[in-house]
Order: sequence, then C-alpha cells, then structure tokens
Amino acid sequence: MAFTLPGPTTLVNIRLHCRRQQTSMSPAPSLSMAQRNLTSVVTEFVIIGFPGMDSKYYSLMATGFFIIYVTAVAENCLLVVLFVLQPSLQKPMYIIMVSLALSDIGFCTVALPKVIARYWFDDGTISFHVCLFQKQMVHYFGTLTSLIMLIMALDRYTAICFPLRYPALMTKRVMGFLNGFAWVMALICPGVTTIQSSQMYFCGSNQILHCFCDTVTINRLACGDISKQSTVALALSSFVLMVPFSLIMLSYALIIIAVLRIASMQGRLKAISTCSTQFFVIGTYYIPRLFVYMSTINTDARIGLVLIYSLLPPLVNPLIYCFRTTEIKNILLKLFCQRHAVSQEITVSAVSS
Repeated sequence: MAFTLPGPTTLVNIRLHCRRQQTSMSPAPSLSMAQRNLTSVVTEFVIIGFPGMDSKYYSLMATGFFIIYVTAVAENCLLVVLFVLQPSLQKPMYIIMVSLALSDIGFCTVALPKVIARYWFDDGTISFHVCLFQKQMVHYFGTLTSLIMLIMALDRYTAICFPLRYPALMTKRVMGFLNGFAWVMALICPGVTTIQSSQMYFCGSNQILHCFCDTVTINRLACGDISKQSTVALALSSFVLMVPFSLIMLSYALIIIAVLRIASMQGRLKAISTCSTQFFVIGTYYIPRLFVYMSTINTDARIGLVLIYSLLPPLVNPLIYCFRTTEIKNILLKLFCQRHAVSQEITVSAVSS
C-alpha cells in the first residue's frame, strides 16, 4: 500500500483546521482569566488590628475587648429579658429599645471574638468566605442601627407633635412592622458590596489592617481597577448614613418647633425629657461616624475612632435606658429589693438554725 506525502497547500489547510479546533475548544486566556487563576493564591486573610501596636500590649488589648464584649452583651441581654418577662414594658417605645439591643448584641458577637483571638492567642487568620460573611454582618448591623435610629426619631416626633393621635398611630403592631421592615431592608446595601467583593481578584497582600473585615480594607487588597466598585460602595455607605441622619435632624427640628409652641415651661421640659435619651443615643452613633468620614487621619487613629463609634453605643445605650427610663429603673429597683430581702431572710434563717 503506497503512501503519498501531502503537498504544501494541504499542510496549510491542515494547520488552519487544527488552529480552528484549538480556538473553538479552548479560547485564548484573557486578562480576567489570568487574574482568576491568581485568586487561588489568597484563600484566607489575616486580621492585623492596630498595625503600630507593640506586641507587649496584646494581652491588655485582648482583655479590654473581652470585657467590652461581655459587658455589652450582658447589658443588652438584660434589656431583652426584662422586655420578655415584664408585661408593662411591652409597649411601642420599648420594642425599639429591644430591637436596638438585639442589633448591638449581633454586632459585638460578629466583630469582637476574632480580634480577641488575634490579640490573646495570636490567631488572626480568617478564611476568605468567613471574612466576607463578617464584612456583610458588620455593615448589616450598622445599617440596621441607622434605620432603628430613624424609627426612634419618628416615634418621638409622633409622640410630641401629635400626642393625642400617638396611641392610634404607634401601636405595637405598627412598631413591630417598622422594626421588622428595618431588619429586612438593612440587608440590601451591604449585600450589594459583599457581592462586589466576592467577584474581585485578590493576588497580593492578605493583611486586613483593621480589627474586623469591612468593605474599605478588603477592597484595598484587590488586584486590578476597582474604582467602579469603590464608587458604588461609597455611594451606598453615604446613602445609609446621610439619608436617615437627615430625616432624623428634620424630625428633631420639627420637635424643637413644637416644643417652643408649648406655653408652660414645665410642659417644655417634659417634652424635651421624653426625647433627650434618644437624642443622646443618636448623637453617640452619628457624630463620630461623620468625623471619620470627613477627616483624613492615620490608620491607627482611624481604627480607634471606628471602634469607639462602633462599641460605645452598645455599652452605654442600656445604661442610658436604665437610668433615664422611669419604668425600667423602677423594675430594676424592685428586683434588687426583692433579691436583697430574700438574701436577708436566708441569712436570718441560717443564723437562727
């Protein structure tokens, strides 16, 4: 059987045919494909905390974070338990307090345990997906708190400007719906930035220069151009912060106008006292945030301010409610007196026996 060698034209046709098959089977790698291959390099991040802190202060820092975490969770859990056990507290205003307490418990539980482990056990490693989850929940609870603050201001506006209609407008059902709506809607903006971060390519440093994962620190580690994603994240964070804050300021401006129209000084003071607690809580939440967004400071100072405005409200809010709200204060005093009386009876019976 004789074999004939293919001619030049046949060889060219064979080569073109093979190239077409290779092109159809495996397209040429693009820049995004090359970047996608690099994502396997970064599978976990490392929580650094304060970059400029000396290692000899690590135990002190971990102890401080642990005390803050336990105190904040205990105080807010106390409010939730009192609300559940005391029927007299199951009112619209206290539904807001409980919703805020649950949000504070959630934020502290998501943000603090990992940074405590980082400083106590030198374990700052966090997987890529867990970091994204932490980032989502940190911004979720921040957004939720902002919406709860808005509901709080709306409640005080209705109580002072429409006192006769307040019982009909702000029922437990309405307040429960508003808070439930806030818990659901708070997922949207953080969800958008989390989806964006999950689609970015990380091929360089994996060090989170913060005490927890957030959008800014994660996006800084991404490879390639992320200007579009950064613009979207900035727009969403500004919307979440400024829109509720503007509406809150508007409501309190209307409250001040309504208070000034009250003839008696005693009536004015009573109206102001009803919203002073909420005003202080809102101030501790928004003022430090606005300062951080509007100022240019170094990394350690920025982290410190973020921790202050993130952890101060969960710590002080329950104390403010306990000392400023007459019903809660009376319930705590009653419980304390009952416990003291029981302990005295036990002591007397033990001595007599």
